[in-house]
Amino acid sequence: MTKEEPMMQADGFDKAIIGITDGVGGQLNLVYDIEKCLKILMSRDGMDREEAMDFFSFNVSGAYVGKGTPIFMWKMSLEEMIDAEIVRPTATH
Repeated sequence: MTKEEPMMQADGFDKAIIGITDGVGGQLNLVYDIEKCLKILMSRDGMDREEAMDFFSFNVSGAYVGKGTPIFMWKMSLEEMIDAEIVRPTATH
């Protein structure tokens, strides 16, 4: 791990942190579970799911603050991604 560039935190979403990445050049970034972030917005701020998604997309995940910008991810299995047609299944030999 390197501390050359600080990892940025998304204010108010500490309970949604699920890990860190080890990126190119050793850059570390905090990783947040999007579903947990949405639940925080709904419970803390009284938003419904649509409001939480809009707010999150514009104000949180859409904010680039430099190399240490947090990464936000949907936790999904490969099977869930295939079912949602996000990825195509690969041929197995």
